[in-house]
Amino acid sequence: MPKISKIDLAAASIVFAVLAAIPLFGVTTYTIGVLTVCVCFAIWAASWDFMSGLTGRENFGHSLFIGIGGYTAGFLNVEFGFDPWWSLPAAALTAGVSAILIGFPTLRLRGPYFALAMLSASTVMQYLVIIFSQVTGGQDGLNGIFPILDSQRDYYWLTLFFLLVTLMVLKALALSPWGTILRAIRGDEATCQAAGINVTFYKIAALVISAVFAGLGGALYAHYQLQVGPDLFAVILSINIIIMVYVGGMGSIYGAVGGALLLNILTESLRAFSEYRLWIYTLLLMLILFFLPNGLIAPAWTRIRDRLARPREKKRQAIA
Repeated sequence: MPKISKIDLAAASIVFAVLAAIPLFGVTTYTIGVLTVCVCFAIWAASWDFMSGLTGRENFGHSLFIGIGGYTAGFLNVEFGFDPWWSLPAAALTAGVSAILIGFPTLRLRGPYFALAMLSASTVMQYLVIIFSQVTGGQDGLNGIFPILDSQRDYYWLTLFFLLVTLMVLKALALSPWGTILRAIRGDEATCQAAGINVTFYKIAALVISAVFAGLGGALYAHYQLQVGPDLFAVILSINIIIMVYVGGMGSIYGAVGGALLLNILTESLRAFSEYRLWIYTLLLMLILFFLPNGLIAPAWTRIRDRLARPREKKRQAIA
């Protein structure tokens, strides 16, 4: 079973140490807020990449699980008065159960139909939330969600901790025999079935794991915003997450995290250009996707890692 290299661990430690240290340098609460949202998107992107990046079954309705997680947190806090800490595991569990229910019928579909089915499911859920406004709050959503932590800086560190846990768990699974089977399914699903592998089980399990972390991220986002609305089910949110994964590099997990952080920070940095912001952002995005079809973050790190590892390999050969 492949293991994470020491270079990868060192690089990840440095990145997380830098992210954790940013609030200590006197940055504004607005900056901390932007970083908190970036981290939530990073959790969503990593969770999408685990299922779709490894199996090749693209999920156009990932926002379904994000919204379910967010609304679970909202209902537990606003309607039933539960402690905010309980909403995090509850949101993850609810999203995971919903993935089982929707995964059984949809993951048997072939071609683009799974993606379309998930897209339809998230759209239907968005409209249902609006229609049953007496229960869900409609367009206004659920307001008055309890904060988990009073300090914005502490809450940023909490979301960063959950991002670290998400990355460690998903990367460990991706490097395990499970990850090997998921990649084999992406390569040739028919051959895997002929070899006696229960393809449907592995795809549903991957979707459930993906949904669990998406729901957790949705609850974290809801507790940061202190409000949750039907926009969490919007298809555009799923599309944005997919773009972040493609920019970061599909199937790498850490590339998805890098792509989410990069594009969210880029979006905020371009606010100074007012009405030209969207044009500039779209142009940069098109250039990245056109000239770097395999992504930016993961391929770039692979080249850097190979260069760093080359001198060590030469030393080993010389000693041998």
